[in-house]
Amino acid sequence: MVGTSDIKKGLCIRYNNGIYTIIDFQHVKPGKGPAFIRTTLKNVETGKVIDNTFTSGHKLDNVRVERRTYQFLYKEDTTYHFMNNESYEQTFIDEKIINAPQFLKEGNNAEIVFDADNESALICELPASIVLEITYTEPGEKGNTATNAFKPATVETGAEVRVPLFINEGDHIKISTASGDYSERVKV
Repeated sequence: MVGTSDIKKGLCIRYNNGIYTIIDFQHVKPGKGPAFIRTTLKNVETGKVIDNTFTSGHKLDNVRVERRTYQFLYKEDTTYHFMNNESYEQTFIDEKIINAPQFLKEGNNAEIVFDADNESALICELPASIVLEITYTEPGEKGNTATNAFKPATVETGAEVRVPLFINEGDHIKISTASGDYSERVKV
């Protein structure tokens, strides 16, 4: 059990028969009445985001979690196979708990969050950005740069992203895994 004074970003709690992680919180002390904490909670299993208010001093049931780095090996249907970088044991992760599965490339590292009590995987998080090679895109037209124009491009994992007109096949780009947007061109 933790109190509202222990609330911080990333804390996992058991709430309404589910496991939630705290995305954001704000401590509010109004001029009249007791203090309270506004929180934004994300359900680990479904990904649903809710807002909730806890009164000051409220006790929360925290979930002990462990973060481990795993290497992505291969995909089989909707199951992704990962290997622990330290013990070399393999684990199988369902596609629905991975934050951006379309950008996973064989050999990439990801961080898997486990419930320490029953060793079940809760979340699989890719790094904030990932570098991938463009395998197909239409050539950009010269002189068509008056506005922030974008074109579709396919990366080596098969995912499609929108890139600026100057990006060509064979270029490496950095992609934000949170939004799936192009960030910058990278020299390799």
